[in-house]
Amino acid sequence: MTTSTLSAPRVSGWANMMDRLNNVWHERALQVYLFIVLAHWAEHLTQAVQVFVLGWPRPASRGFLGQFFPWLAKSETLHYGYAIVMLIGLFLLRPGFKGSSRTWWTISLAIQFWHHIEHLLLQAQYALHQNLFGSAVPTSILQWVLFQLGDKPHQFRVELHLFYNTVVFIPMVIAMYKHMYPSKAEYVAHPPTCSCTRKPAGLTSAA
Repeated sequence: MTTSTLSAPRVSGWANMMDRLNNVWHERALQVYLFIVLAHWAEHLTQAVQVFVLGWPRPASRGFLGQFFPWLAKSETLHYGYAIVMLIGLFLLRPGFKGSSRTWWTISLAIQFWHHIEHLLLQAQYALHQNLFGSAVPTSILQWVLFQLGDKPHQFRVELHLFYNTVVFIPMVIAMYKHMYPSKAEYVAHPPTCSCTRKPAGLTSAA
């Protein structure tokens, strides 16, 4: 039996899984994915409230889970894990989007890819105990740029998390809306293959 024969079922199985994920499972998969995204948003919003509303010191403002498991916030494990999950979800669910909704989803994917690189750099610095740019703490690229505006090691970390999650979340939401409620022209040009898409009002069955 040749190597190509042995590998064929794996390729077919992966293709079949991707086909189901972006067709019959697409709506439910998006719902699960959105739940994960909103749960992480809740974590960051909790941290923002701790800093900007309650006035807690930034190192002590660790979100919800970080208050019970401080090592999660200190090690960046929680944020890095989320960045990976977010990136994988954006990649796997992309084929289910068509037309302009795919364009917006791809924008979100591209931004999240860079967001993941930033977290990967932070995680590597924690693991190797070697910080970039001679910083006293693990530092991302954008964080280092903003450091030039202040002199506190943890300055802007909360703002950076909110910024990155916002610029990823906005095009993702636009993509979901356009996917669920396409214009008549897009509905005709890109017939839906999943149950997410709602048929535009006034569109005849023959269209």
